[in-house]
This record gives sequence, structure tokens and C-alpha cells, in this order.
Amino acid sequence: MRIAIAIIVPFLATVPALAAQRTATFSVPDMVCPLCPITVATAIRRLDGIVSVSTDVGAKTATVVFDDGKTSTGAIADASTNAGYAAALVNAQ
Repeated sequence: MRIAIAIIVPFLATVPALAAQRTATFSVPDMVCPLCPITVATAIRRLDGIVSVSTDVGAKTATVVFDDGKTSTGAIADASTNAGYAAALVNAQ
């Protein structure tokens, strides 16, 4: 029993915490033309950990599914902002 514990405990200490898949919706008020959502989605997709991006020019939103162990809502907003379209977090799950 002691041998098993001596083997398992150090192993568990090296395993990173499990990351969760999250969904976040961002307001992107400067999206006004058909190309704007493509630019926003392309900028966000370049981040590591992005699972999917859905943009809606009519609602002026971007909904992003991402791995929170690889990226964050702040990084996603920054990616959109750096592409010329300021983004603000509206909802995160």
C-alpha cells in the first residue's frame, strides 16, 4: 500500500488542473458591415484554445467557446480589439 501511495502521489502532483470548456458572449458594437464579423472571428480564432467562434453582425455580438486552460476572456476581447473592433464581455459560462 505504501508503495502505491509513493508512486501515485508524485504523479498526481505533476498533472495539471483540468481546464474547462467555457462559452462567452462579447458585445462588438463596431461591427457594421458583412466583412466585420469575418475579421473579428479570424482574429479570435488565432488564439490557442479556441473551439468555435460565432459572430452576429445584426446583434453586434461574438460568441466564443474556448478552453479556459489555454486562453481567457480578456485575451479574446484583446484579440478583437487589436483587430480594430473593441469587444466587451457580456456573459460567460
